Amino acid sequence: MVRILVADDDASILELIHVYLTREGYSVHRAHDGQEAFDMLSDGKWDLIILDVMMPHMDGWQLCMDIRRYYGDVPILLVTAKGESEDKIKGFRLGTDDYLVKPFVPEELVMRVKALLRRYRIFVGESLTIGNVRLDAATKEAEVNGTLQPMPAKEFELFYTLAGFPGQIFTRDQLIEKIWGHDYDGDERTVDVHIKRLRDRFSEQNGFLIQTIRGIGYRIEVKMD
Repeated sequence: MVRILVADDDASILELIHVYLTREGYSVHRAHDGQEAFDMLSDGKWDLIILDVMMPHMDGWQLCMDIRRYYGDVPILLVTAKGESEDKIKGFRLGTDDYLVKPFVPEELVMRVKALLRRYRIFVGESLTIGNVRLDAATKEAEVNGTLQPMPAKEFELFYTLAGFPGQIFTRDQLIEKIWGHDYDGDERTVDVHIKRLRDRFSEQNGFLIQTIRGIGYRIEVKMD
């Protein structure tokens, strides 16, 4: 079951989020301030964290930084009354993945949570198969006909992203944001280099092709027998 931690000092907001997300089948755990949320982070694996910015003891900015520092790539959604552009930019720079301004429509919150979980499916233990290659998101390992195929982490994540949506075109910018993050200061040639490595590693005999869409990006096409 997907575990979600929600931190907000407003009890009514906590209850609202709890009601709507538990209806979706998620296991929702509540923290009433930033410090309580931080203390709860060590209580097992979290699949997504929803944070308010203005909280006592530890605000959402600091909590977001600490999550990134100590707990890596768990998805973070900031839900706050602060809607100014500079606040949003600050949130993204500190490591949040999405931003929702109060007051919000609960159904929109649910949709954003689902979108983040889909985006981060690589971190929530899913696996998929394309051609004769099986990708295990929990271990970040690839198997070809049952034989382990070691891959660097970023190369695996790029492959998993493309393989999760056969036929869908991803722009280089989309792949940079998805794999390397908002604050990546390199250029899009990084994507091209990793694509070349994937093509060197896998061929048509594996049952799929990584296609270049000129001037746009890349997609995976499954070969039909």
